[in-house]
Amino acid sequence: MTRQPQDQFAKQFLKELLSSFGQVEISKEVTGEVRQIDIYFYPASKPPTSNFNLGVLSQILLSNCLIEPFRNQPSLNEVRSCLLKLF
Repeated sequence: MTRQPQDQFAKQFLKELLSSFGQVEISKEVTGEVRQIDIYFYPASKPPTSNFNLGVLSQILLSNCLIEPFRNQPSLNEVRSCLLKLF
């Protein structure tokens, strides 16, 4: 259950947008933790041939991925913190 109505809207919007590209699961539980994944996407075995130009998102959708929509733009410090986790 989401605490913010805009979070629920983002999840439903992305589910509808991505459903033609593959299987979409909303609020998938993570085993071993008390957390949920906002959106888990499984690509279709045969991607649709449509006129959708989703830019970088279409490249992300080529494999299984986790998507977490944000209500507000992250600050520069938050982006740097996420990048530091990668290195």
